[in-house]
This record gives sequence, structure tokens and C-alpha cells, in this order.
Amino acid sequence: MIITGIIPARYASTRLPGKPLIDIAGKPMIQRVYEQVSKSKLINDVIVATDNKRIFDCVIKFGGTAIMTSVKHKTGTDRLCEAAGNIKSNIIVNIQGDEPFIDYRNIDRAIQPLIDDSRLNVSTLAIKIKDKKEIEDPNEVKVVFDNNFNALYFSRSVVPFNRDSDIQPVYYKHIGLYVFKKKYLLKFGKTRQTKLENTEKLEQLRILETGERIRVVITNKDSVSIDTLYDLQKVLRTK
Repeated sequence: MIITGIIPARYASTRLPGKPLIDIAGKPMIQRVYEQVSKSKLINDVIVATDNKRIFDCVIKFGGTAIMTSVKHKTGTDRLCEAAGNIKSNIIVNIQGDEPFIDYRNIDRAIQPLIDDSRLNVSTLAIKIKDKKEIEDPNEVKVVFDNNFNALYFSRSVVPFNRDSDIQPVYYKHIGLYVFKKKYLLKFGKTRQTKLENTEKLEQLRILETGERIRVVITNKDSVSIDTLYDLQKVLRTK
């Protein structure tokens, strides 16, 4: 079984342009992500999929593997599918290119269910929310799941809604790392966007709407993403 980690990376971020190349404690962010993913015990190969020559050259310079993809892709998943279609692999791990300190053990935890269950096509991560501000933050995606840890719904809203104040629900934040069986990923990439997906602006809802399971793996190690200059400054203060 061949397991490949793919890091989609584009230059034209709306909130922080050129962020894959931003220096974080002496290294470009894309290098830090690449090095963290490379620590995985289960991933065989790591590839950066980009539409920008500067990012491509940066990856090659630090000794990584990169491939050029189309500039026309609307989503990271579209870029992932193009890259995956050109490589020999059984499992594709989609790692966000803006999480420079992602824990490789989280990656391996997310992969394991697809190794253990041949019928499973998708898995992802979640963590228990401790900061109450995150519960109502629409930028923090919440997930609810069944007794078998299969996702029931993802939302930017507060789910579950606490109607009875005597009951204190547990809230889980979705961590945007995905593991796909390659065959399913390429099939998913050809499906049309769905109503819930367009409503919440969450691609993973298309997976659920089309009847596929997403296994949710609970972790106690969060993964901090850098989307804005404030996020960057916050990370630099702690490193």
C-alpha cells in the first residue's frame, strides 16, 4: 500500500498573499509544513502541488518534491485531484499548506482508519473545543458525529444547539486534514457542488450529501493555521 501526502499550495491567497513563502523562524512556511509531514511513519512520499513557479522553485531548493498544476483550479481539492491522478498511490493525504507546525502523529492517526477498514474512503480530524469563543466563531468549523465516529454534519454555526441549559454539550472543532482512498478522491473530484456545500462553503458536506462516510478521529493536539497577518504574528510570538 502506497500512501502519499500532498500539500496544495497557491500563491494568491486573498487574506495573506504569498503565504507559503513567508518566513517563519528562518524557513519558508511551505518548508516547515513539508518537514512536519515527512516525519510521518505511514506516508511514503510527500509532494507539494502548486500553480506558482516561485513556490515550486522554493520546494526544489530545500530538497523537496513539487509538481506544477493548473492555475484554473477553484479549490484545493481540485488541485489535489490533478496531482493524485498523475501518481501511483493507494491513499492520498491532503495536508493544508498553512499549518507549519502540524503534528505528524495527528497525520498518522487520521490515516490508520483507512488502513484498518477497507470499506472506508475518507477520514479527518477533530478536537474538543475548550475556548468558548471558538464555539460561536464561524471561521471555526464544528463537527458532530455518531457513536461510531462517523460524521453527521459539519457547520460554521453552533452544533449541537444547547436548547436545555441543564445539559452541557461537548463541542468539537474540525481540523482540516483529509485522508482519501485515491479511487474515491478522483471520483469525488468529478461530482458537482451540492446545496449544503454552497450554503456553508464547506466541501466536506458534498461528501456527506452524496452518501459517503467520513470517519472522525479525535485528537488532543490542535493544529494552528495561518490565514492572516495576525495569525502569523501570533505564531511568531510563541516560537
